[in-house]
Amino acid sequence: MKSRLATILCTAAVIMASSAIAQAQTVLKWAHVYETSEPFHTDSVWAAEEINKRTDGRYKIEVYPASQLGKEADINQGLKLGTVDVIISGSSFAARDYKPIGVTYFPYIFRGPDHLIAYTKSDVFKRLAKGYEDKTGNHIAAVSYYGTRHTTSNKPIAKCADMQGLKIRVPDVPAYLAMPRACGANTTPIAFAEVYLALQNGTVEAQENPLTTIEAKKFYEVQKNIILTGHIVDHLNTVISKTRWASLSDEDKKIFGEVMQEAAERTSKTIAGKENGLIATFKEKGLNVAEVDKADFEKTVMEKVNFEDFGYEKADWEAIRAIQ
Repeated sequence: MKSRLATILCTAAVIMASSAIAQAQTVLKWAHVYETSEPFHTDSVWAAEEINKRTDGRYKIEVYPASQLGKEADINQGLKLGTVDVIISGSSFAARDYKPIGVTYFPYIFRGPDHLIAYTKSDVFKRLAKGYEDKTGNHIAAVSYYGTRHTTSNKPIAKCADMQGLKIRVPDVPAYLAMPRACGANTTPIAFAEVYLALQNGTVEAQENPLTTIEAKKFYEVQKNIILTGHIVDHLNTVISKTRWASLSDEDKKIFGEVMQEAAERTSKTIAGKENGLIATFKEKGLNVAEVDKADFEKTVMEKVNFEDFGYEKADWEAIRAIQ
């Protein structure tokens, strides 16, 4: 009888303990628009599991990939509405709330991935990230390298003037449009999902994206020239919503920040590694992979594009360019 009573009491204690843990656990939503095979997702899942471990199970983070919670504009809105806690998104969206942070998309501001990463550890980044946080309350916890944007085209391109009249698909984001328009191209904002078909049927003659995207979306099947314009060294921010960030203790803020930065470093390393091998891969496929006179492109952009048109500060551009 005593043994049976002890068993009942033990079971009750386990149930009560489990219930207490369940009540103490906070479930968060982490959203992004990338596919499950991409490092932006796999490293987000790693971060979610790591945060769970380092907080002794107090936070369970559910990661929603591939636009499951909406397109990039939707999940940014979700931060404001409190329907999502963490997102991965570009600074072009952060710039909709705080324009100066968008200067990082100005053509040729970064020399390469290493320069970008150095920027994320600089006082300039801290100041711009704080400006965004002061404006929105949202906290940029980490930055990952997305890839260096290059151009694919039906025709060879060696200098900026060769793009005159070229029909090119470019995302409908002001800073992305700057280089093609400065070179005289006709920009067309076609939905990303429709780019392959648009290139195939001649609706547009060119597009621009990182090498990893050119491979993943098989644009090389319908474009035989890969022009290494390298006009934007692209990146993504890991952003925590205002309400969630405010709810975290100082200890948990430290854990979230450290884990998210580790995840961003993993992603950046993976992307850079893949890019390094893709030029040889494309050449093996018989594509014309061509260098360009970047100085010519940059000079044209600086002559024809005004920082003020975007709401950027030239002093920020100069400070970022000076980072070693």
